[in-house]
Amino acid sequence: MKQIVTGIVAHVDAGKTTLSEAMLYRAGALRKLGRVDKGDAFLDPDELEKKRGITIFSHQANLKYNDLELTLLDTPGHVDFASQTEQVMSVLDYAILVISATDGIQGYTRTLWHLLEYYQVPTFIFVNKIDAIGVDQKRVLRQLQTQLSEGCIAFNGQDDEGIPEASFEEIAMQDDGLLEQFLDSGTVEPDEIKKLIKQRQVFPCYFGSALKVTGVDDFLNGLEQWTTETNYPSDFAAKVFKISHDEKGERLTWIRVTGGILPNKTVLVKDQKANQLRIYDGAKYTTVPEVGAGGVCAVTGLVDTYPGQGLGIAKEGLKPTIQPVLNYALDPKDNDIHNCLTALRELEDEDPQLHVSWSNHLQEIRIQIMGEVQLEILQQLLLKRFNLDVSFGEGSILYKETITKPVEGVGHFEPLRHYSEVHLIMEPLPVGSGLVFDSDCSLDVLPSNWQHQVLTNLQSKEHLGVLTGSPITDMKLTLINGRASNVHSVGGDFREATWRAVRQGLMMSKQANDCQLLEPWYRFRLEVTQDQVGRAMNDIQKMNGSFDAPNIMPNQTELALTTITGVAPVSEMQGYAQMVNSYTHGQGQLECVVDGYRPCHNADEVIAASDYDPVSDLENTPDSVFCAHGAGYPVPWDQVPQMAHVGYLKM
Repeated sequence: MKQIVTGIVAHVDAGKTTLSEAMLYRAGALRKLGRVDKGDAFLDPDELEKKRGITIFSHQANLKYNDLELTLLDTPGHVDFASQTEQVMSVLDYAILVISATDGIQGYTRTLWHLLEYYQVPTFIFVNKIDAIGVDQKRVLRQLQTQLSEGCIAFNGQDDEGIPEASFEEIAMQDDGLLEQFLDSGTVEPDEIKKLIKQRQVFPCYFGSALKVTGVDDFLNGLEQWTTETNYPSDFAAKVFKISHDEKGERLTWIRVTGGILPNKTVLVKDQKANQLRIYDGAKYTTVPEVGAGGVCAVTGLVDTYPGQGLGIAKEGLKPTIQPVLNYALDPKDNDIHNCLTALRELEDEDPQLHVSWSNHLQEIRIQIMGEVQLEILQQLLLKRFNLDVSFGEGSILYKETITKPVEGVGHFEPLRHYSEVHLIMEPLPVGSGLVFDSDCSLDVLPSNWQHQVLTNLQSKEHLGVLTGSPITDMKLTLINGRASNVHSVGGDFREATWRAVRQGLMMSKQANDCQLLEPWYRFRLEVTQDQVGRAMNDIQKMNGSFDAPNIMPNQTELALTTITGVAPVSEMQGYAQMVNSYTHGQGQLECVVDGYRPCHNADEVIAASDYDPVSDLENTPDSVFCAHGAGYPVPWDQVPQMAHVGYLKM
């Protein structure tokens, strides 16, 4: 049988779990249909999921349909749990994107689309709720083609040979070479269609109602017909995509085998063996002696694994793009603070984006999250799993810092019997680029082992900016010069010099007024009645946001809903959903999706409030250490250019 691993993704309430349920039912894997609203859905087995009526954790189900063996990974639909969804994407053969015909393409749908593009996952689209009153299938398809890709083509309905009734010309137009063949022959071969789907040039679209199980057979037939099984190498390879703990507290490492065979008791990490290989189906599992290439399993016995890790010959996964934007301090109430820290470390093991930090000086725990729903779930998890009744203080914004012009940073570390000097060019990159590290230094100037030390140390630490002490981003840091001593240099010296070079460069930028504070912004979709549009637009302007012209239909009544879309700072929109609910008397709705970082709208105010002194931050010092008369002595950052031992590049 053809073995395919697919993940099902969607905006919350699009009907993702309902479609999973319908697919399992039609394939014979379920005897009766469960429902999310009744709390008996097969892929929402957790108590919190049943209570909330949403998927919070990713779950696995397995089905067989004709000649297709499908592993289905259901993912959370709420934007606050997007990091869990992103973890799954790196191991998928194909994705199923569910879109509600009544709601169309919403903010989080676009986020998912960008993630699928980032991980290059071929995608099938199921347009759900097509039976709703007023839905126009052609209008929805046009929206998909306009806002997602021209390659979104209707595949509903097939002829006797399984060829879609969609125009061959429409498919062929997605590839210039294929279009020429079509113009000559008047047809497109099925294998060519499969290739276009695999290459993300064509996105088959199916229409139906998951709740009524209409269009589901067509969709399953399409998955069987148009998917292609991956060819795997014979050497063992696997990718970790999730960490969880079972009901007994045992740690599970979820992996996709991408090469060879994984037998039970194999040593996978250091001296750690795969004690059990579990194949999950919903909340239940079976143990197996081995898992072949293409299979998905949960492994017990491993303690040092993490999402994105490559095992065997597999490479490390891509860097996650979903990053938290809010910061909260934990109030332990009557609980021991260290017990709280231990519990949160376990939850951070499952979701590394939680970024749990502990201040020994303040005796305080802080966490980073996406939004308030995640915070509520976290609170409930701590109570349910660890019997810890805690609360969280008022949230604060996670700012970032960057530079606007290139600068050279220099770090020198020369206490007695130690020596290193590092020169870095730090250049601004486009928004959303993160940090990029490179070397453009001759091996005659600095041997490869020392260059490797510099690049390794650049990546080993979260570098903080000098405006508020927030992490830096959107920069390229390139090693251009340096010096080592054949007698006195050791690896630790280059760690010190490298970290000091980054901070010294930032201080030079600050002196030139070239540092910039960034803050997270929301892309929002606000629905209010027509008589409240003026109030809403005024609110957005007060929040330093901007918006597109509201879509007000002629002859609309005052109680008809009007949609306003735009962007605004996360800091200003905190609590606005409750305000909308209040002034619209429950009729209005606000949907917010993080739209990345932009220059801070009130940077001077935030910088002043932070009262951060970069020179006093001794763990991130910009100063250097030089040696004279047999002793090391500190040199302030602004005097380092005059004291440097190797050439200083004139910018």
